[in-house]
Amino acid sequence: MQWSLFLFILMGQSFFFTCHLYVYHFIGENKTWDEAQKYCRENYTDLAIVSNMTDMERLRKSTETLTEAWIGLHSYPGKDNRRWYWSLPGLKFNENQTRWESGEPNDNGGQENCLLMNNQKWSDYPCGYKFRFICYNETKQFNKSFHLINYTLTWPQAQRYCRENHTDLVSGLDQLDDNSVKSGSYVWIGVFRDTWRWSDGRNFSFRNWEYVEDLVDGQSNKTCATTMLNRAGKWSSADCNEEKPFFCYDDKLILINESKTWVEALNYCRKKHYDLVSITNLDEQRWIQERVKKASTESVWLGLRYTCTLDFWFWVSDEVVSYTNWASGVECDDCDMSAVMEREGRNQWFKKPDNETFNFICSKN
Repeated sequence: MQWSLFLFILMGQSFFFTCHLYVYHFIGENKTWDEAQKYCRENYTDLAIVSNMTDMERLRKSTETLTEAWIGLHSYPGKDNRRWYWSLPGLKFNENQTRWESGEPNDNGGQENCLLMNNQKWSDYPCGYKFRFICYNETKQFNKSFHLINYTLTWPQAQRYCRENHTDLVSGLDQLDDNSVKSGSYVWIGVFRDTWRWSDGRNFSFRNWEYVEDLVDGQSNKTCATTMLNRAGKWSSADCNEEKPFFCYDDKLILINESKTWVEALNYCRKKHYDLVSITNLDEQRWIQERVKKASTESVWLGLRYTCTLDFWFWVSDEVVSYTNWASGVECDDCDMSAVMEREGRNQWFKKPDNETFNFICSKN
């Protein structure tokens, strides 16, 4: 049974197929932001969203035009509309898990939208002030994950430095609990707040502003975001009624809010779309987990299955299993098991019996 099912799964996809989970389209016609949003929703998925620096490079390379173009970011000014975010993409800021100094945050200096840490306690602070900062490096450059930078920069400058030379500003409570970070005294860390929202409702925290002023709320009527392709793609804000070219994106994933067994989910995807989704890197994990958060079941099937016959896990799309996000303590070598991603928490992977039923995500041609 195991061998025949394994052959059935692989024969279902007779050729190797790879693509991005979403595709950018540059539209050279000048439109207002609202008109651009309407066009993208009618012809693709929505105005472009940008979730990390990899996306930013893909956006820039999708056109040879050096101009200013709309992206799908819109501001809703007002202090009550601000939200806190971690700088590192993919981390969700939890208002119930914070380490504020007594009386903070308080906007005591006006608009205080960036976070300063002193001996593990947090204070909101104006983003334009200069302090030392801590960078996180996921590749452990010089055998270190965390690097204290001993010269001072504004918060946006510090974020840019960390992204260009490491990975990002230190982000997340797990990173802040590292012994090499705990002793930080008056240092920027990767927390900020703003009133900007993505057009399609996603909660990505990635920002690529050119100027610190764009982290300050309530500035005139410049409430729509542009990417300036003649300035390495850095972002600026503009009056939404101005007419500019724009970027759309086309999502290649679809969440199916029906509960099916793993084999039923596989057959559904292959009949109506392309295949059950595969995840080959951290960027794809972050993109897909945003979809998983909207599922109606506690977990969502992935296209990852274990074969007892050959004793390994494989993606049904024939992608190499080079990236995983298993929860700690999960034993990964049982028969008749496939992988799910949890809807809540850290969106980690668990193994589940094939005959359990969950929502699932299909990839599209």
